[in-house]
Amino acid sequence: MPLRMDVRVLELPLRHAWTIARGTSTSKRNVLVELRAEGVVARGEAAPNVRYGESAETVTQALDALAPALAGDPWHFRVLSERVDAALPGNHAAKAALDIALYDLAGKRLGVPLHRMLGLDPAAMPLTSFSIGIDDPAALARKVEEAAPYPVLKVKLGAKDVRETFGAVRAATTKVVRVDANEAWSREEALAHIEWLATQGVELVEQPLPAADVEGAKWLRERSPLPLVADEALMMASDVPRLAEGYHGINVKLQKCGGIREALRIIETARACGLKVMIGCMVETSVGIAAAAHLGPLADWLDLDGNLLLSRDPFQGHPVVDGRIRLGTGAGLGVEPVSTP
Repeated sequence: MPLRMDVRVLELPLRHAWTIARGTSTSKRNVLVELRAEGVVARGEAAPNVRYGESAETVTQALDALAPALAGDPWHFRVLSERVDAALPGNHAAKAALDIALYDLAGKRLGVPLHRMLGLDPAAMPLTSFSIGIDDPAALARKVEEAAPYPVLKVKLGAKDVRETFGAVRAATTKVVRVDANEAWSREEALAHIEWLATQGVELVEQPLPAADVEGAKWLRERSPLPLVADEALMMASDVPRLAEGYHGINVKLQKCGGIREALRIIETARACGLKVMIGCMVETSVGIAAAAHLGPLADWLDLDGNLLLSRDPFQGHPVVDGRIRLGTGAGLGVEPVSTP
C-alpha cells in the first residue's frame, strides 16, 4: 500500500513580536506534511530554525529528496523512519515532520492515542512553562499579565540589560520562573548573572554559553548555584554523554533531533547519564506540539507553548488546563484542523 505525501507551507503570524538573543520575528513559516493511506490522513510538522541553517524552502526541498524513502509497508513505521533518517544528512526539521506523521499514521490505524501506543501515562504530565520574549519593561509586565493562566514562566534574556529585563518580570509576578539565555553570555558573565538570578527565585537556566563552549560549560557547572540545561548544544543522542559533564539537564526538541524516534533515544541516554529532561519546542502549531506533548510523561520539565504564541493556530489538539496539557483520547496525535465557518 503506497503512501501519498502532500506538503504545504504554513504562514503563521505571532501574537507578539518574538525576541530572543539571536533576533526578532513577527511570523513563522512552517511546513505541514500529510501522509495518506487507505483513507487515513496523518500529519507532521516541520518548524525550521535559522540557527540550524533551515528554512521552509530547505524543508520542502529535503522532503522531495526524502519521499522515495517512504516506499514500503506503513505498518513498519519505525523502519521507514530509520530509512528517512539515513537517506539525507542533516535536515532534522524535515525528518521530524515525516517521523511525526508516521507515528500519527500508526496510532490512527491502531485506533489509539500516541501516548498509549508508547505505554505512557498522561496523568504523569508535568506543568508546561509559558515563554516571554525580550521586550521593554512595560510590555513585559503586560505579557506577564496575559500569562496569568500559566503557573510557570520562561523568560528570554540576551547579552544586555539582563537585570532590567528580568527585574521587570519579577516585579510583576511571584511565579516560578525559568531563564533561557540562548547562548548569549561568556563564562564570567554567565556566572555573575546566574549568581544574581539565584537570589531572584529562578528555577533553572537554559543554554547560558555558546553551544560549542564545552570546556566553559564544565567550568560553569562546577560553580553554578542553579541547574544548567543544554538546548542548542544538544542535537542527537550521541551528544548526551559529553553534555553530562557540563549540564544538569537537556532540552529535547523534536525539530532539532529529527522526530519522536530519536527523541526517545535521547531521553533514554540522558537518564542513563543521570541528567534531567526537559521537552521543549519551536514555534509550532498544535500538530508539532501534540507530538512532543505525548512524550511529556517522560520529562521532568515541559516547555510546550509554541502554539500559544500564534495569533491563530490552524489546528486544535490538547488544551492547557491550569498549566498542564490535557491529552485527549483521539487516535494518533489527536489533532484536527480548526473548522472554518
